[in-house]
Amino acid sequence: MSINAYTFKPHGVGLPDVTMPVDRALYSVNGGPMAAAAGKIVCVGRNYADHAKELGNEVPEAPLLFMKPASSIQPLHSEQLRIPTDKGACHHELELAVLIGGLMQGVNASEAMSNVAGYALALDLTLRDVQDELKAKGQPWERAKAFDGSAALGPFVSANVFGNVAKASFSLERNGEVQQQGKASDMIFPVAELLAEISAIFTLEPGDIVLTGTPAGVGPLVVGDNLSTKLITGNGQEWAWQTRVTSR
Repeated sequence: MSINAYTFKPHGVGLPDVTMPVDRALYSVNGGPMAAAAGKIVCVGRNYADHAKELGNEVPEAPLLFMKPASSIQPLHSEQLRIPTDKGACHHELELAVLIGGLMQGVNASEAMSNVAGYALALDLTLRDVQDELKAKGQPWERAKAFDGSAALGPFVSANVFGNVAKASFSLERNGEVQQQGKASDMIFPVAELLAEISAIFTLEPGDIVLTGTPAGVGPLVVGDNLSTKLITGNGQEWAWQTRVTSR
């Protein structure tokens, strides 16, 4: 079935439902465009010590980076979240996403934040059984992390109104039970430091997205699960959305 648009419901802010086209463009929580097209997606692994511990991994000395293509994006806050059901367990990893608004090449941390356009929630969907097999073979993770739909991305809150990102927090409920809670202040590598590190390796361009890592509580999704996500901005504004897990 072809889907041409999705609707999300912003709660607690007095705004009507917003319908957006499904394309490579990126949108704000108010429905306005944030970027004409999504670029590359740079992901950060093990950026919360509690998550590294729950998977039996060491805390890294430098950011652990991997990539997803723009084709991996699906809307997080549509009525349905589509996951593969034929490749073993598909885990949720809720993260704070950063939208790049300005060119960054070898910037330092103090310069980086002026090039941020906005922030959103994202689910780094992970085929955990596949990833475990890849790790055992010493192979890259793309088959487990970069498949179509693996980057479930919500609408963005503009950096101009977001407040101090270090004060932001987010959470995920699955069938009414809290699964993940994260605070940006608990990141091993803060947002500005991540952007500086990434831009020293390759150029960040407008429309690129950085997924900043997931806190503890990751786990499998099952068709029929009801998910609720909440983002609290640096100035205390709350955004909350719901979706239902379906088979891809």
